Amino acid sequence: MENKLKKEELELDDYIEDMADLFKILGDKTRTKILSVLIKEEMNVSSISELVGLPISAISHQLRTLRQAKLIKPKKVGKEVFYSLDDEHVSLIFKCALEHVKE
Repeated sequence: MENKLKKEELELDDYIEDMADLFKILGDKTRTKILSVLIKEEMNVSSISELVGLPISAISHQLRTLRQAKLIKPKKVGKEVFYSLDDEHVSLIFKCALEHVKE
């Protein structure tokens, strides 16, 4: 039993830094607000800016960070870019965190 536990710990060690980075990114209030609006529907930068109440430049900076972390994805429609959550995992993480803090 002890050897199995050690093997599982080693496998988890490979991901600890990435997990910590993810939690660091999610720990920013502005990025959390952005995710909270994108969980409902895809939006362009202007709409996100209006809902979050921050300048477009600040939103663009945070969107870049969220994109690099693969939490959101862009979709170009004509000249506009719309953002949405990258996949169902992001939605699940967000919903679980919300449930946790509501308890």
